[in-house]
Amino acid sequence: MATNPKRFSIAINTAYCKGCEICVQVCPKKVLTLDDRQKARVRAAELCIGCLNCEIYCPDFAIEVEELEEAMAHV
Repeated sequence: MATNPKRFSIAINTAYCKGCEICVQVCPKKVLTLDDRQKARVRAAELCIGCLNCEIYCPDFAIEVEELEEAMAHV
């Protein structure tokens, strides 16, 4: 098992999000959910494996996933 797993930042532009829930459905780790305004939000960033499914399948380009630098992952 790796001692320093990769970590990812998930940015959601709620102005673009229409609440279609595709990102929630395609995430294998259930990192995303919808908030009370029916906008995507990060539920558990630490579970993200960086597969980019949410970013790729979002029809409104509202999600951006980036790998965190190793030094930042320990903060």
